[in-house]
Amino acid sequence: MNFGTIFVSEALGTGILVLLGAGVVANVLLAKSKGFEGGWLLINFGWGLGVFAGVYAAYKTGGHLNPAVTIGNLFAGVEEYAPGIPVNLTNTLAYLSGELVGAFLGACLAYLAYKRHFDAETDEEKKLGVFATVPAIRSYTWNFVTEVIATFVLVFVIVAFGRTPSGLGPLAAALLVVGIGASLGGPTGYAINPARDLGPRIAYALLPTQHSAAVLPGTVSANLTVGVAGKHERPEKPVRHRKNPDWSYAWVPVLGPLLGGALAGLAAQLYL
Repeated sequence: MNFGTIFVSEALGTGILVLLGAGVVANVLLAKSKGFEGGWLLINFGWGLGVFAGVYAAYKTGGHLNPAVTIGNLFAGVEEYAPGIPVNLTNTLAYLSGELVGAFLGACLAYLAYKRHFDAETDEEKKLGVFATVPAIRSYTWNFVTEVIATFVLVFVIVAFGRTPSGLGPLAAALLVVGIGASLGGPTGYAINPARDLGPRIAYALLPTQHSAAVLPGTVSANLTVGVAGKHERPEKPVRHRKNPDWSYAWVPVLGPLLGGALAGLAAQLYL
């Protein structure tokens, strides 16, 4: 299987994963959505079903959808990432780049699906939360530890018992993610996937998510405004709420899962 086929397969699967995952978060967090305040359990199942659909879509390449899974296989010493795909530098780069690009595109599609709700929402932290993980209590060390532990569980079960998510089974992989989210997702929002956080975080930084509202002291007449003193004034510029991709935290959901995946791969190698 060539670079392009691996790239497209993983990009497609990861894109579907993030589209459905970010979509359920948007449904729960954003103003005037039908699922507004649907709760943490709904988010967990949404991400789990995103894994289910994404693994099916990327079955040709094993449905890694996650650099931590790819790295876990690498550290486990397997000969193939999936049947017919040998472990080598070219194929590794195809997996990793496909996963990151797919996550970015999936986040962009989720934004388009909820465009009017992003426009209506004034809280930029909620908007960031649709795209990327935000810790409940910010503590870089302990947030990092949480991501390592949660990703270790994910990757160890996948690599030790299925080698790939499709080998483990899409439903089993989905339920595993739901379980991790319910049990270990509270402190950090459980990235457990560097691409799932970094790709959408980049999308958030680039997309026009900021809410704007023009402050008009009177009624509009052409391009002028009647002020409180009866004088014609130019309308004030729209007030834009500051967005912050939170790059200072971004290393945690990238390096934590990568380390967790590598440790899980080594543990799986010893276990097997």
